[in-house]
Amino acid sequence: MRNPFGYKVLIVDDEQNIADSLAIIFHTQDYSTRVAYTAEQAIEIIAESQPDLAIIDVMLPQMNGIDLAIVIQANYPTCRILLFSGQPDSSELAEQAAKKGHTFHIIAKPVHPEFLLELAAHVLAQQAPTPPASRSDLQS
Repeated sequence: MRNPFGYKVLIVDDEQNIADSLAIIFHTQDYSTRVAYTAEQAIEIIAESQPDLAIIDVMLPQMNGIDLAIVIQANYPTCRILLFSGQPDSSELAEQAAKKGHTFHIIAKPVHPEFLLELAAHVLAQQAPTPPASRSDLQS
């Protein structure tokens, strides 16, 4: 679960104690961490630090976490996203996003820190698919 690759993680949650606690947990595993308490703060931080992973609470004030995830995907496609929520309304937001072509899996709060660390490591370890060789590459 340690971070041998120097991954940067952004934690976004309007509940400051949750965001700060998660940042500490990830920091103890050698992740470079930043915290945002609003989607707007998160957008500013992402522009500055371009994290490898954003862990986002769905229920944020003003812009919700799913809308934030859509913005991140559009502007920072290499940033991986994990969404989590303790609110039943989150599934409705996810369904609305899916109708627009954005599919997200939402982890239910409370989430055990060990599980979140394992999931983050798994998501970060996933490689982007390699495009198949073009015809000109095959001809020699």
